[in-house]
Amino acid sequence: MSKTVGLDKTGQLSPAPDPSRWKALAFIALAQLMVVLDATIVNIALPSAQHALHISDANKQWVITAYALAFGGLLLFGGRIADLWGRKRTFVVGLLGFAAASALGGAATGEAMLLGSRALQGAFGALLAPAALSLLAVMFTDAKERAKAFGIYGAIAGGGGAVGLILGGFLTEYLNWRWTFFVNIPFAIVAALGAFLVIREPSGTRNRSPLDVPGVILSTTGLVALVYGFTRAESAGWSDALTISMFIASAVLLAAFVTIEAKVRHPLLPLRVVTNRNRGGVYLSLGLAVIAMFGLFLFLTYYLQVVKGFSPVKTGFAFLPMIAGMITGSTQIGARLMTRVPPRLLMAPGFLTAAVGMLLLTRLDIDTSYAGVILPAQILLGLGMGTAFMPAMSLATIGVEPRDAGVASAMVNTSQQVGGAIGTALLNTIAASATTAYVTGHMALGATNPELLKLQAMVHGFTAAIWWAVGILATAAVIAATLINTGRPGGSSVSGSSTGEDIEDEVRIPVVAH
Repeated sequence: MSKTVGLDKTGQLSPAPDPSRWKALAFIALAQLMVVLDATIVNIALPSAQHALHISDANKQWVITAYALAFGGLLLFGGRIADLWGRKRTFVVGLLGFAAASALGGAATGEAMLLGSRALQGAFGALLAPAALSLLAVMFTDAKERAKAFGIYGAIAGGGGAVGLILGGFLTEYLNWRWTFFVNIPFAIVAALGAFLVIREPSGTRNRSPLDVPGVILSTTGLVALVYGFTRAESAGWSDALTISMFIASAVLLAAFVTIEAKVRHPLLPLRVVTNRNRGGVYLSLGLAVIAMFGLFLFLTYYLQVVKGFSPVKTGFAFLPMIAGMITGSTQIGARLMTRVPPRLLMAPGFLTAAVGMLLLTRLDIDTSYAGVILPAQILLGLGMGTAFMPAMSLATIGVEPRDAGVASAMVNTSQQVGGAIGTALLNTIAASATTAYVTGHMALGATNPELLKLQAMVHGFTAAIWWAVGILATAAVIAATLINTGRPGGSSVSGSSTGEDIEDEVRIPVVAH
C-alpha cells in the first residue's frame, strides 16, 4: 500500500495529509457560519427583544456592542490560546461555550442577562474564530486543496452576514426573537461533535511558549477602547469627550503593545506575522473592504424595510443575490484561479468589481427599482467580494510558521471585526449628517409633505455614505495591487518579498508505507 508525502522547504519528508480533512472542513465551515451570521442575526430581532425585556433606547445598542467589544478585544488572546492549547481543543471549547451563552441569551428574563450573554458569546467567539481558520491553515497544505478549502471558507466569511439577515428575519417573523439565540445551539453541538470525532490536528504545530500576560492586557484593552470609540461615535458623535478619550487611550495602549512585542522573548503577536508585506496587505485591504460591506448591510436593510416597505423575511431574501454572487465568486472564480494567477490579480479586480456594484447603489431613490438597480448591484458586489475574500483568507496564513497559525488567523478576524465597527460608525455618521443637511435645505417640502421629506432625506444620506464606500473599496483594490506581491501558490514567488516566506513549489513523491 502506498501513500503520498511531500518535501518541505528543507528537503525533509513531510507527513501525508489527514484523510479526514474534508470531513473536518464541513464542521469548521459550520462553526464559521454560526459566528459570522451571529454578527447580524440579532440586528433584525433587536426591536422585538427591546420591547419584550423593556430595554431603554439608550441601552439597546449594548446588545450589539457587548458582543463586538468582547469579540474584537479578545481575538488576539484567543488566537494565542489556540496555538498554546491546540486548535482542536480550543475549537471545541469555543463551540460549547458559544452554545451555552446562546442558551442564556435565548432564556434571558431581563436586560442584564441578555447583555451578559452577548458578552459571553463574543468571548467564546474570540476563541472559536481563530481556531477554525488556523485549523484550515495547518490541515490543508497542498496548493490546489487549499484553494478549494479556502474557497468554501471565504464564501461563508463573506456571505454569512447576509445569511444572518435572512435567518434573523424568518425567525423573528414566524417564531420569536429568542430563536435568534437558540438557533446557535444545534449548529454548535453538531460542529463540536464532528470536530471531536474527525479533526486530527497535525503534530508539532503548537506554540508552548509562556503566555505574554502584558501583551494580553495591552492588546485587549487597546482593541476594546478602539471598538468602543467607534461604536460610541455612532450615537454620541465624534466630538464627544468620551469618544475622543477612547481613541487616545487606544492609540497609547496599542503603541505600548507594539513596543512590548518587539522586546519580549515570547510575544503574544510576533511582529513577523504582520510585518510581512503580503499578510500586512491582506489585513489592511480586508479591513477596508469590511468597512464598506457592513455599512451596506445597514443601509440596504433600512432602505428595503423603511422606504420600500419590505417585511423582515422579504428583506432577508432580497439579499440572496449577493450571497449567490459571493459563493460563485469564491468557489468558482477565486478557487479555480488561485493556483493559476498571483493573489493580487484576484483581490484587486475583485474589490474593483465590488466598487462598481456599490457605485450602482449611489443611484438609489425612493422609487428605485429592485430589479433594475439593487439586483445587479448585489450580484457585482457578491462576485467581487467572493473573488477577493477567498485568496485573502488563504494568503493571511500562508507561509506563516505553524506555531503562529492561531495568532495569524486572529489578525484576519481582528481586521474584519474592527473594520465592521468602523464601517457601522463612520458610514452611519456620514449618512446622518447628509440627511440633516438635506432636511435643512428642503424645509419648504417639509411644510407640505413631511413624510416625503423624511424618506428623501434618508435616501440622500444613504447615497452620500455609499459614495464613501465606493472610495474605500477602490482604496482596498489599490492596496491589494501594490502591497501584495507574492506569486501564485505552487508557482515561483515574485521577487522582492520582505521576508522570503512566499509559497514554494510543492514536490510530491510516492513512498511505500510498511
